[in-house]
Amino acid sequence: QVQLVESGGGLVQAGGSLRLSCAASGRTFSTYTMGWFRQAPGKEREFVVYISRSGTTIYYANSVKGRFTISRDNAKNTVYLQMNSLKPEDTAVYYCAAASIRRLVTTTTEYDYWGQGTQVTVSS
Repeated sequence: QVQLVESGGGLVQAGGSLRLSCAASGRTFSTYTMGWFRQAPGKEREFVVYISRSGTTIYYANSVKGRFTISRDNAKNTVYLQMNSLKPEDTAVYYCAAASIRRLVTTTTEYDYWGQGTQVTVSS
């Protein structure tokens, strides 16, 4: 079992940056593919980005491509999301998630473990 804890959210002006972290418990972090999702008020949770177990395969949603960067440090059991050029429409609760499936996964149902989320608010 994996426990995930996100941090790094906050309030930022449009055009600013934030770096989210997701710390995982357990010794098997490197065996999980990881993803970030977000959920805005009144909307469904949506896929943001995926990273493979080794970090060599990454896939971004079109809405964040070129602005967000995901990375992982398997030695520290942590995955990061660097968010630049933030827009008001990026405002949401951001969740990290872990999946046992060894392929690209972009839907919530394919992820096995979830963090509690961290709020990101971008003011205009």
